[in-house]
Amino acid sequence: MFEVYLPVVEIQINIIYLFLISTIIGFLSGILGIGGGFLLTPSLILFGIPPVHAIANGANNILASSVSGTATYWYRNQVDFKIGLYILTGGLLGAITGTFIFKFLISYGIVDTIVSFLYFILLTSFGLIMFIESLIELRRIKQNKFIRRKLHRHYWLHGLPFKTRMHASMLYISIIPLLFFGFLIGIISSLIGVGGAFILIPVMIYVFDMPSKLVPGTSLFVMIFVMIFTTIFHAITNHNIDLILVFILILGSVIGVQLGTRVGINMRNEDLRLLMSLVIILFGLKFGYSTFVEEISIKLFKKTDVSKDLNIVQSYIDYFAEHNSFIYAIVAVTVAIIFGLLGAYLSKKISN
Repeated sequence: MFEVYLPVVEIQINIIYLFLISTIIGFLSGILGIGGGFLLTPSLILFGIPPVHAIANGANNILASSVSGTATYWYRNQVDFKIGLYILTGGLLGAITGTFIFKFLISYGIVDTIVSFLYFILLTSFGLIMFIESLIELRRIKQNKFIRRKLHRHYWLHGLPFKTRMHASMLYISIIPLLFFGFLIGIISSLIGVGGAFILIPVMIYVFDMPSKLVPGTSLFVMIFVMIFTTIFHAITNHNIDLILVFILILGSVIGVQLGTRVGINMRNEDLRLLMSLVIILFGLKFGYSTFVEEISIKLFKKTDVSKDLNIVQSYIDYFAEHNSFIYAIVAVTVAIIFGLLGAYLSKKISN
């Protein structure tokens, strides 16, 4: 009854299961205030969505949450647009480069292996760092210790040329590291379909020395445009964006984020981050085991051949994705932006 065929992905899915997955991940993201791309995309792969499609559609889903989050922080005047634009310049170049690398990997049939390996390295590393920081923070709270940070710290990066003044963040830094880290995050985002916030946020805090209150909004602002270009290039070069999948994922994520945000207000962030770090480490180990030992998957969504029985909507989506890929990509991006803005608007109304 709730089964629907994804014409581009060529998989039969249960709408309820897919909606619950995206809602739960959105809920966790809302509680912790971080993007859920590093959980959504591997979850889709785990449950049977091919990596090629999970990565592209996961990127489009991150776009929606990035728009919603950026709008929320913009209302509070907590976005440094100048730093964001410099990082974004490198990010767009990285996204273009990463998409062509992705196409190259597809042509040689090794994209699944490379993606699994990258997930293993990034998720386990990020999860361990998150786990250690959570333990340190819990110990500090238990011992009632408080750490005083210097207003500004200077590294060798601050001696690089092409400096410019960032008035919102009260910084005077070189644009070279901004462009470099933006380029790196653009490549990662287009290759594995996750937002680069889990890399960009620590870099902004510990390398650029930005004020903490400006970091989340600026990071999300960068992700908007990186994910727009990633989605468009994937749709044009690989034809792997499915509008039915996009709609279900975005709807579940927006609802989950709003619920998680309301619940997270009354919960200790340190305990939640500790739990989340363990989940991320488990995901990373799963991909490591699948890469080096044997494949682990839960075939909740299975590949089926029902292309001859497509209804009018499914047939049009399949034709549209193949023959009008640019316009199709714009439609997918527009849907994500509209839902993202709607989520931010509803969140603001509820808060008021």
